[in-house]
Amino acid sequence: MTDGEMTAELEPAGFRFVERVLGGVRWPALPPGYSPASAGPEHGRFDSRPDEIADVDEPGMADKVNASWYRMAVEYGLFSKEREFFLAVDFSMPDDDDVNGEHRGWARVRLLDEWDVVRSEVDQFRSPMGGLLTERFVPEFTVVSLDSRVLLNTTVWGNGTVSTIAIRP
Repeated sequence: MTDGEMTAELEPAGFRFVERVLGGVRWPALPPGYSPASAGPEHGRFDSRPDEIADVDEPGMADKVNASWYRMAVEYGLFSKEREFFLAVDFSMPDDDDVNGEHRGWARVRLLDEWDVVRSEVDQFRSPMGGLLTERFVPEFTVVSLDSRVLLNTTVWGNGTVSTIAIRP
């Protein structure tokens, strides 16, 4: 996928593609053997509030997921002054066979004034796990602050819920 194609892909969600990131992105440090999902509060993990966790088939899922992600992004310092951050993306085309993940990478993006991750149904945010649980569009995505101090992961859990976790050690 070219940079122009990625720009067009992300725009409906309200994310402006700034540039492709070469060389990877550092995450906040976690102890060896821990992932964001397995980290605990002692490692700097913060979870969506209980009232922000949504069932994948809940009518208000889009509002809850969008609101929780944005609240946590602001509260934990994801955004730069220009509202920029890194977004994990897949640069492969929809019909590519990217079994080894060779097209996965990072894009520097800017959050626009008008945005909607869930209702935009942008493929970059589509959860493979969510597709096993419901026919609805369910988002799953990872973002990191430009200074690598904050990671947010909106994810679908095995119990059929969607929530966001923040890592900010």
